[in-house]
Formats: sequence, C-alpha cells, structure tokens
Amino acid sequence: MLSIKTILLCRYLRLESFRREIHEGLNVIENWNSANGFVFFGKGGEIATNRVRDQEIAALAFQLVQASLVYVNTRMVQAVLNDPGWADRLSSEDMRGLSLLFYMYINPYGRFELNLDERIDFERRAA
Repeated sequence: MLSIKTILLCRYLRLESFRREIHEGLNVIENWNSANGFVFFGKGGEIATNRVRDQEIAALAFQLVQASLVYVNTRMVQAVLNDPGWADRLSSEDMRGLSLLFYMYINPYGRFELNLDERIDFERRAA
C-alpha cells in the first residue's frame, strides 16, 4: 500500500502545475516569514525573557501587529480594486497573484502617534 507521502511525491514529480502550485505557496510563506522578521525585529526576532507573563505579552502584541498589518493591507487593496480604472487593467492571473503580505510602507523604528479618534482614509483619491 502506498503512503500519502509517496503519492504526493509521485504527483509532484509527474505534474508541473502541481510543482508550480507548491512553489507559489512556499513563496507566500517565505514572504510572510520575511514580514514577521521585519516587524518583530527586536533581539533578532526572539523573545528575550524567561518570564512567562512577558513572553505572553510579547506574543500577543506581535499577533496584534500581524492582524493590523493584514487588516490595513486588505483595506488598501480593496480601495484600489474598487477604483473602476483598475477593473480593465487586472487580469484573472493578476487577481490571483494579489497578496496582502506587504510591508514596505512600515517604519519599524522611531515614534508612532496613535490617535483613536482619527480613522485612516482608505478611499482617498490621488489628485
């Protein structure tokens, strides 16, 4: 009887489309790991404490930053896709390749002003 791993390996070797799909998925994961390393840069991305409470706070803060990153990126991509000018520009392949895992606009250093009374204007149009 063939194992699941053997079947997967045979499928991988036989089908170029399957190999491509796996490599695309791996690229997404690598991009996410890169974003995580960029966002959680302190102490080389390691939690440098033995106190369980501090570890929990660091992990939860990191999860909050991850969720916020994906949320803001989702809103920005939605704003672009809602623009009728983009409707004819993006093919189905382009749409399939969209990713919410980008972070080039983030400054991980310095001071951040947080104003909970002010919202991000995702729908603002360029002049």
